[in-house]
Amino acid sequence: MPVQLREPLGQILVGMGLVSQDQVEEALRRQEETGQPIGQTLIDLGYLTQADVVKALGAQFGMDVVNLAKMDIPPDVVEKVPVSMASAYKIMPVGFEDNVLTVAMADPLNFKALDDLHFLLSYEIRGAISNAEAVEAAHERYYSGEEESMEDIFAQLDREIGVRMPSSSAESIDLESIEELAEAAPVRRLLSLVLLQAIKERASDIHFEPFEDEFKMRYRIDGALYEMIPPPRHLSLAIISRIKVMANLNIAERRLPQDGRIPLNIGGNPVELRVSVLPTAYGESVVMRVLDRSVVSLDLRQLGMLEEEVDLTRNLIFRPNGIVLVTGPTGCGKTTTLYAALEEANDIGTKIVTTEDPVEYDLDGIIQIQIRPEIGLNFASCLRHILRHDPDKILVGEIRDLETAQIAIQASLTGHVVFSTLHTNDAPSAITRMMEIGVEPYLITATCQAVIAQRLVRKICVHCREEYQPTEEALMELGLTPDDVKGRTFYRGRGCDRCNNVGYRGRTGIFEFMMMDDAVRDVILAQGSLVQLRTEARRRGMRTMRESGLRAIFDGVTTISEVVHATVFED
Repeated sequence: MPVQLREPLGQILVGMGLVSQDQVEEALRRQEETGQPIGQTLIDLGYLTQADVVKALGAQFGMDVVNLAKMDIPPDVVEKVPVSMASAYKIMPVGFEDNVLTVAMADPLNFKALDDLHFLLSYEIRGAISNAEAVEAAHERYYSGEEESMEDIFAQLDREIGVRMPSSSAESIDLESIEELAEAAPVRRLLSLVLLQAIKERASDIHFEPFEDEFKMRYRIDGALYEMIPPPRHLSLAIISRIKVMANLNIAERRLPQDGRIPLNIGGNPVELRVSVLPTAYGESVVMRVLDRSVVSLDLRQLGMLEEEVDLTRNLIFRPNGIVLVTGPTGCGKTTTLYAALEEANDIGTKIVTTEDPVEYDLDGIIQIQIRPEIGLNFASCLRHILRHDPDKILVGEIRDLETAQIAIQASLTGHVVFSTLHTNDAPSAITRMMEIGVEPYLITATCQAVIAQRLVRKICVHCREEYQPTEEALMELGLTPDDVKGRTFYRGRGCDRCNNVGYRGRTGIFEFMMMDDAVRDVILAQGSLVQLRTEARRRGMRTMRESGLRAIFDGVTTISEVVHATVFED
């Protein structure tokens, strides 16, 4: 069956008698220069009004056209969509009948928004056409002064389902009752608000934690946990069940850990939630990892590297072969650094293949493979097959064992650049870790080009940054005295609305680059101690993470407490 193509908007406008063919052709020529949509181009040329374009879009997509300015939307319809959701998806609810919610939207191609609304609200969703200004004006008119309240939703949950809420610690719960609770409108509204607020606040994780007498909700923002308004303890089963339904998990299974995912598209940005459910003594605990591509920069300069460190990294990326290791604890930004490095090399003439656990973000132009140990697809076996696909550069999520290390070394020796990670505290420790898993020193020196260790520290909020004088005790934690910092200016965040009054907003990396030269290789071949290796690397120019942190402090990027917390002092 042939695919039916939509009639071009320009031809629809001509058919409606709103513009001439000559005017459309003029707009098309202008469009080649500006890249704007044809409708907006015709408006800019003075041939159409916004209302004309909206009318034509309705005809093109077979959607109703609504005039929000002339509508009187009933309050019960407005209440179907929380203000946070209406704002995030740029829609306005205009009608509700037979469980079908009609929403006005300016972008008729945003089908993912309609899917997400159906997923989050449980109604059938029908789109209607309006314009962006009208949708924004409707928000001002109907939602003005309204702030979505957790307390209001908790009260609604208590009124509607609290009386029939079974205990979350009960041994046996009727499956139909759980499903009914999970689909309740207040539960959906609560989870929608929690998710949208977490994404707005740039949270990396959302925690739902049952205890004997309370049920906590916490967000992790810039590496620190913050407690939200806690729901009543007896609502935990409904909330956890709803999360499990959203993640397509088995809501009847409450004895075993489960993992799932929730894909969303909020404000045009793809967001994925990785869900982990863990049975505890007082019910199931859930952690949702928020993977929001819009808040992650894959530009090396945006990671916190100095210009010289950016140059070193680029030099490593474009070498013909070798292994580059990035090391640090879980959650220190290793994957982001490696992704940024791969993006530097990502062009039509370079084939890049990754094997990861898990694949954090989709990278255009790069082949990414999720390992599956349960079926025998581990890093080693995956890497062995990758070598048959003619790659130029390879990313191995982690070198966990000797087999993976040996294949990575083989790949390096046969003309490939291999990037990987290790869990060690600093750059020199990565070498001793490789020896501990059984890699011979001569193979390390023959293949390893550099080790990069890193940590993340919170950045001082630029909107409330102020000068201050640190105490002698604070300086001592850095191994400094007042005489050492004469003439230096120190900063901290006072706390403001932009940073939720914590004084920090965002995070940046501090790095330790250990480049492999002949002197460093000699220490490795002689199987020198970790102290000897670190001493030689520093003599050859390695700046430790503590020293990188000091530079960030002196540059006014972060604070003493952040660097002390993230690094250790080396004599």
